[in-house]
Amino acid sequence: MKTAARSQLFQKFSQLNWTIILLIFFISAIGWGLLISAGKGDPHVWALKQMVRFGMGMVILFGIALTDLRWWLRFAYIFYGVSLALLCGVEFMGFIGMGAQRWIDLYLIQLQPSELMKVALILALARYFHSQSQPLSLYKLSAPLLLILIPTVLVLRQPDLGTAMILLMSGGALFFLAGVSLWIFGIALAAGGASIPILWNFLHAYQKKRIFMFLDPSQDSLGAGYHITQSKIALGSGGLLGKGYLQGTQAYLNFVPLKQTDFIFALLCEEWGLLGGTTLILLYTLLITLCSHIALTTQNDFGRYVASGITVTFFLYMFINIAMVMGLLPVVGVPLPLVSYGGTALLTLLMGFGFLLNVGRQQTLKVPRLSIGIL
Repeated sequence: MKTAARSQLFQKFSQLNWTIILLIFFISAIGWGLLISAGKGDPHVWALKQMVRFGMGMVILFGIALTDLRWWLRFAYIFYGVSLALLCGVEFMGFIGMGAQRWIDLYLIQLQPSELMKVALILALARYFHSQSQPLSLYKLSAPLLLILIPTVLVLRQPDLGTAMILLMSGGALFFLAGVSLWIFGIALAAGGASIPILWNFLHAYQKKRIFMFLDPSQDSLGAGYHITQSKIALGSGGLLGKGYLQGTQAYLNFVPLKQTDFIFALLCEEWGLLGGTTLILLYTLLITLCSHIALTTQNDFGRYVASGITVTFFLYMFINIAMVMGLLPVVGVPLPLVSYGGTALLTLLMGFGFLLNVGRQQTLKVPRLSIGIL
């Protein structure tokens, strides 16, 4: 029996897409090197903690990747419910960090439930759309719309505009993949555009300042526009090949704020130049291409929705952060995936990749259409 179990486990490992796993490791290793630089050459400041978290995340990744996909289909709503309960818990027992109330102290780990919700929302929407027959009426779209809007509103209250944007856009992507008519998207975009003046009144003062600085950072380059101004200086000063590892003066002298988290791409480009920044973007592109191939070739709807949702979420992380650092989007506090220093964000990203690898391992699996009930 033990030999058979070991043989089955080995077979599951061999079915995983190891190219994706190696790319995850390689991109993360680039992040560790940058975190050593952000710590002025001392790995104990940021890098070692990140390596430990990466190790924990890889255990989660393999644990999820080797399970039966149908198990996650059955418990998708429960996972969403737990994540939503934690998100609600932030309102009552969350603690404030960097001006926002986003974390819950669980003693062993400081958990950011909004990051966990990114994966939970994908699973819940995937199960719902998997259980529905085409075409989808407006009545049938009310439930998944609530699945998106409830956590989005809670996240906006923290406030966390970047995460709220990702929840909306990744959810919208699954709506599109589920075959929702384009005219419905048109109505939604028109309604969103018309509500901008109303939503503007609900933004915090610092969020409004970030939008003004996006339009013209020079109007307050030493105040609200400081982050993006210094980021652009670091990006441009790296030139083609960069100043060299541990030689980035903008980052080393602390001109670039949050160089270990939101603005780590500026650190990369200052030290390694256009070549380093382009190389990382190409690695991201290769990883997204491989993930997209899994989503497109999966033969069951649940797996296709899950793989697509994880791929879109990863792309949004990458695109929003790099565009933000370049000044092409307002500063919204989205980390660079697998590279920026962070706990919950890294663990949930690796959890997401675990689901994607699970789908890739069981692409031909027949998944039953369950009811929209909890179990």
